[in-house]
Amino acid sequence: MIVFDLECRAGGHRFEGWFASSDDFAGQQARGLVTCPVCGAPEVDKALSAPRLTRKGNQLPALPAAPRADAPQPVANGPLPPEAVAMLKAVAAVQSEMLKSSTWVGEKFAEDARAMHYGEKDHAMIHGRASRTEVQSLIEEGVPVAPVIVPVVPPGEVN
Repeated sequence: MIVFDLECRAGGHRFEGWFASSDDFAGQQARGLVTCPVCGAPEVDKALSAPRLTRKGNQLPALPAAPRADAPQPVANGPLPPEAVAMLKAVAAVQSEMLKSSTWVGEKFAEDARAMHYGEKDHAMIHGRASRTEVQSLIEEGVPVAPVIVPVVPPGEVN
């Protein structure tokens, strides 16, 4: 995987994007799949950035302590405004309610979604895991899929 620093032309917002290769970035950009997460603008370019040099496994620094749950989460331009926090909490609540009527299918997500799309399986609300390649293939086939907005901890992986 390659991490690119990206910047939208409309608002100058900077963010990271993870891609399999430079060609993968170019292909996704050409299909309009790369958009600014702040303003939604599709005009996104690679930003100038310093190269990322990796260290040997035995030279990794100690991990910082995990932030407290009630601590404000850092963002590029400071803490989120209270309105944004309230909006994110509302989105998380709506997603949580939707997931209650959805079935976790784990790694079989792409297979099950495709089977439902082609009538090989009864339609149902499902959620699970899929690779970028699987999601891209589903989209190209016209299978309706959407990412969950707030990360989900799979059943059985909760402490």
